[in-house]
Amino acid sequence: MSRFSNLGHRLYQGEVSFDFVGRRKLWYSISGVIVLVAAIGLAMGLHLGIEFKGGSVYTVQKSGLTVAQAQTAVNDVTHGTTALVQSTDNGKVRIQISSEVEQSPDSIRSGLAKELSVPVAEIDSQVIGPSWGEQISHKALLGLVIFMVLVTVYMAIAFEWRMAVAALVALIHDLLITIGVYALVGFEVTPGTVIGFLTILGYSLYDTVVVFDTVKENTKGLTKQSKLTYSEAANAGLNQTLVRSINTTVVALLPVAALLFIGGGLLGAGTLNDISLALFIGLAAGAYSSICVATPLLAQLKEEQPEMKALAKRVAQRRASEAKAAAEAAGEGTPEGEEFADEDLPAGMVGQRGQAAGRSRAKGRSTGKR
Repeated sequence: MSRFSNLGHRLYQGEVSFDFVGRRKLWYSISGVIVLVAAIGLAMGLHLGIEFKGGSVYTVQKSGLTVAQAQTAVNDVTHGTTALVQSTDNGKVRIQISSEVEQSPDSIRSGLAKELSVPVAEIDSQVIGPSWGEQISHKALLGLVIFMVLVTVYMAIAFEWRMAVAALVALIHDLLITIGVYALVGFEVTPGTVIGFLTILGYSLYDTVVVFDTVKENTKGLTKQSKLTYSEAANAGLNQTLVRSINTTVVALLPVAALLFIGGGLLGAGTLNDISLALFIGLAAGAYSSICVATPLLAQLKEEQPEMKALAKRVAQRRASEAKAAAEAAGEGTPEGEEFADEDLPAGMVGQRGQAAGRSRAKGRSTGKR
């Protein structure tokens, strides 16, 4: 643990750094593949709960009744149609049957009473229409749109529009991945799942804002110097908050993982999975996107500004001059091919490719070490 703390201190001081911004094409490729897989999952369709499709719910109270026994009974009654059977915390068994089953609720109730050898009066039944879930979905979608508009306006005012665009792209990235994974694993989407989807947006935005705030501090007055490009300054800010982001994510994931794997998986409390899976995937995707998507995209947008292009040119010229002087001092001359040209230097990589590492270390700057 002390080594991790020491690494965090060295990252903050710029003694070591990981080149997240310079490798943005790699992160974009990884994100593209993940989003493509998620899109395939979405094309296959979500497993919607009866709150969205409509159906009936039966609650049975019988001493010693297990979930497996109830599952066998409902399969016999509905002739193998998939039904969701769960135990509740008050010793009852809850059975959810989709409206796709072509049997009346009274018929199913009578059949369950016969199969489970309980009086019909001991089985509570409730019919749920799809309109309730549609109302929730509509209001959730409306809330999501309003949330994104407000976030974009706030980020544009508090920071700048490029940061707002990068944060919005990261939010959509996290949401697509989470919903896509939900579709691929076949978990049932319930109102609790919708709450989980909306919750992860807040976490994703929070992590991105923390990184952007540090980047904003690092790039203040950046055009007045010729040592760092915008991408390098943004990458330095990212490394300064890296350990903090990892610590925050791990602390947030631990209780969610306990709910998902222990509560829902080992102990069989299936209702915990509704929200815990969405939170688990969303938290992990949010931490990844704030580091590997939002900040590299921000740096890419900023490097398109004329003043940042001019800064990159000055940084390249300065480093070329320093490299030439160092070579002449060593009696070797400037190696052929070391002259810098603007068109040969991709945006965001100028400083790292042409940086005189030895001098930079002496001045305590980031080395660009990978």
